[in-house]
Amino acid sequence: MAATRRKAKSAAAPTADDLKAFYHDMLLIRRFEEKAGQLYGMGLIGGFCHLYIGQEAVVVGLQALAKPGDSVITSYRDHGHMLATGMDPKGVMAELTGRRDGYSRGKGGSMHMFSKEKGFYGGHGIVGAQVPLGTGLGFAHKYRGDDGVCFVYLGDGAINQGQVYESFNMAALWKLPVVYVIENNKYGMGTSVERASATKDLSKRGESFAIAGLAINGMDVIAVKTDAEDAVDRARSGEGPAVLELKTYRYRGHSMSDPAKYRSKEEVSKMRSENDPIDHLRQKLIADGILDEAALKEIDKEIKATVTEAAEYAQNSPEPDPAELYTDVLLDA
Repeated sequence: MAATRRKAKSAAAPTADDLKAFYHDMLLIRRFEEKAGQLYGMGLIGGFCHLYIGQEAVVVGLQALAKPGDSVITSYRDHGHMLATGMDPKGVMAELTGRRDGYSRGKGGSMHMFSKEKGFYGGHGIVGAQVPLGTGLGFAHKYRGDDGVCFVYLGDGAINQGQVYESFNMAALWKLPVVYVIENNKYGMGTSVERASATKDLSKRGESFAIAGLAINGMDVIAVKTDAEDAVDRARSGEGPAVLELKTYRYRGHSMSDPAKYRSKEEVSKMRSENDPIDHLRQKLIADGILDEAALKEIDKEIKATVTEAAEYAQNSPEPDPAELYTDVLLDA
């Protein structure tokens, strides 16, 4: 049985300043990820690297609903979430390249960065592992009474993990302030949702725990912000968790080592030409007279300069001292 829901309030339409901020933040993520892909190809980023290109509207739209003190936790496709929470692109890029000035001092890399100051609790490399951890963060918010919400991001592949449902059950029992965000980009690694999930509507995965669910167009940043607002407000007010299915799409492979031969070039091209979140918002900004072509080009120029600076900063940062191998392993308590 689905959870009983109070009548949703009307979400406030984003202002012109909101739309400009959305465009800036999505474009920053896009340009940063493009640069990360280049650095990976040059051998400057090692290990795994999962790019967020195409999915930018999800985290930018939801982060617009966050308040100071909220927490965010996600999986290994995490660079966009870091930037959306306000983490410094230089520190993120330095960590990607394994340098001392990175957020995890060069020892975490792409999948394991944290910033307690920004309320970002990682990137996690184990599929679904962030869900019980995020549920614990939600418990901490409730225990402290700090009015905080934890945004727990997971993929359409992780939704089939058993620990996810253990977390749903606990969150529902204790009415924890957690918003579970399923980023359904249609492919868990190389397997389509249609082949991996007995139920295609992932927003209903919390129904057996009386958790209300909602499917949202994750390629439209305005829809993300406005459609998710009531669920976030309910979680914050003590009414319990929510499950949001954000229908999105990644343009690149699962990781940099994935040639993505399980889908056609035509499919990717069609999604990119018809549904790109940045292009759609760009067209709206022009149509509504908020920004013109010259202003948009200037924003792109500034962001490219920021990303170039981050890449140069990372390459000039020293590598960790070998003694760092023995730090952050054991805590004396």
